[in-house]
Amino acid sequence: MASEFIGHTSNREGSDIVPTSGPVIDKTYISNHVQAAEAAGIDRLLIGQFAQWPDNNQIAAYVFGQTERIGALLAHRPGLMAPTLGARQLATLDQFSEGRVWVHIITGGSDADQARDGDFEDHDTRYARTDEYIEVLKKVWESDAPFDHEGRFYKFKGAFSQVKPFQKPRIPISFGGSSDAAIAVAGKHADIYALWGEPLDGTRETIAKVRAAAIANGRDPNAIRFTLAFRTIVAETEDQAWSNAADILEKVKAGVARQAGGNGEKLPANVGSVRLREAAKRGKVLDKRLWTEVAEASGAGGNSTALVGNPEQVAEAMLDYYDAGISNFLVRGFYPTADTVTYGRDVVPLVKAGIAEREARKVAAE
Repeated sequence: MASEFIGHTSNREGSDIVPTSGPVIDKTYISNHVQAAEAAGIDRLLIGQFAQWPDNNQIAAYVFGQTERIGALLAHRPGLMAPTLGARQLATLDQFSEGRVWVHIITGGSDADQARDGDFEDHDTRYARTDEYIEVLKKVWESDAPFDHEGRFYKFKGAFSQVKPFQKPRIPISFGGSSDAAIAVAGKHADIYALWGEPLDGTRETIAKVRAAAIANGRDPNAIRFTLAFRTIVAETEDQAWSNAADILEKVKAGVARQAGGNGEKLPANVGSVRLREAAKRGKVLDKRLWTEVAEASGAGGNSTALVGNPEQVAEAMLDYYDAGISNFLVRGFYPTADTVTYGRDVVPLVKAGIAEREARKVAAE
């Protein structure tokens, strides 16, 4: 599979620095945003899942109805429903979209958000449940006959789905989580493994761990592709990009102070956030242009590091990650639509050209 360039959409406009506005389900915003992303050359859009948000399956269905080509990286939390039902929902969506779905398995990095939907299992138990959930999910998609299953978390008799994924043999499984328990499950099941925008050395370390876990499960380690999730701050000149970054940082800090009510807030405990905060301690800018100050200011609750510079500079930094083993690049904008369009229009073509050049050199050397 070729590299994919991924953006993000939500149910309405808003970000770390853009106040949430519009109705809870803002059809006009979603339509305008996803059509702009498609026109800019974005391949796929992450659609997240949180306990207080609208149902992201329905958002994905609307996105597909508003576009012709763009795919979804659809977040999906095991534990909130039976895997047999989850398999049917995802296969149905894949059929209607004619193969535009990747499912992104999110086991749950926040105990508080899991509890909102009644999930009180501890971290390692959730990952054990995810392991079994994906096992059943794949079997439902691929089985030609009813089957029984009895495991630690799920028991079914005569499980079967008439609807199968449009994609064969099944929907690609993307996976997130940086803990040892997460990497063990990724090594067993993931087609694509997603990590946040760590420095190059941390990225290489995580890739090596996931590949080792794949080998331990008897899989080809090169069969797993890797997605890096980060932000971009791109301007015509480097000086303007850094000026924009400074303005963004001040807005992020102001937003964190408001949300914390002046008392500070608990830092996210998931391993991915911890790794980003540790990276931020090493410096404000790492490698060529990985900017860490927003991760430090915000507590790194999500993809909060950024590549800053002009289009050529940001593309060059992305190609360094490609050389380290990253296949796909996911950008969530501080200014959602404008940043997505800039990324797709000004940066993606340069990265694609760089990848093509590298692949041509490999072929010539063989």
